[in-house]
Amino acid sequence: MAGTFTQIYLHAVFAVQGRSNLLQKPWRDEVFKYMAGIIKNKGQKPIIVNGVTDHVHLFRGLKPAMAISDLIRDVKNNTSNFVNERKLIKGRFAWQEGYGAFSHGHSQINQVYNYILHQEERHRRKTFREEYLDFLQKFQIPYEDRFLFDWPG
Repeated sequence: MAGTFTQIYLHAVFAVQGRSNLLQKPWRDEVFKYMAGIIKNKGQKPIIVNGVTDHVHLFRGLKPAMAISDLIRDVKNNTSNFVNERKLIKGRFAWQEGYGAFSHGHSQINQVYNYILHQEERHRRKTFREEYLDFLQKFQIPYEDRFLFDWPG
């Protein structure tokens, strides 16, 4: 009997509700490790999870048995609960609706990994909005501004 073999690499990006700067350095890495654990427990392959105060990047090997939207929903729900139960912020933590997901080839793994690894440095020069719009344009994804994340100001 023939088997099914796949290797799909996906990079997802999503933002904190209201694009608030809530993912603070003292505990941010703990949240990112927790996200990687969720991805692994769902039978997927976490490669790197990183971000800055207002958004996160997930890069993983995706097995097609699970829908991308289901995985992102589970990561968002579980990490919101994680932050709120530990009272890591005053008030309630939540993620904005929606996300961007972008596919990459095997030969791009190191490039994407390094891109995500250096998020803090990158965002000294470029806003999240600029970064996100660059992704949409690079991957030729049509969009309407009204359906993008809530941008401050």
